[in-house]
Amino acid sequence: MHISFPSSLPEYCARDLVLAFPALVDDHPVQCAITAEALEDHFGAHSLREEDLVSAFVAHRFEIELAAQRLLDEVGAKPVLLHSGFFRFCT
Repeated sequence: MHISFPSSLPEYCARDLVLAFPALVDDHPVQCAITAEALEDHFGAHSLREEDLVSAFVAHRFEIELAAQRLLDEVGAKPVLLHSGFFRFCT
């Protein structure tokens, strides 16, 4: 299975308090997302404001995409949501 991540900026979803970002799994698009809580707890986001969350994502994109890749390796080409607890136990 080949997994890659386009370099586009993540999209903020205020309703769910997540940033969504795409992955390509064997050239098929798959939705990935990370919670605002995870960005605050583990990646230094200063608040729930979109600008702060995107800033934290961009600064830690490699670690976030690596975590998403680990989950995608487990579940296949299905959407994944990275919660704060995932980072608490995977590092």
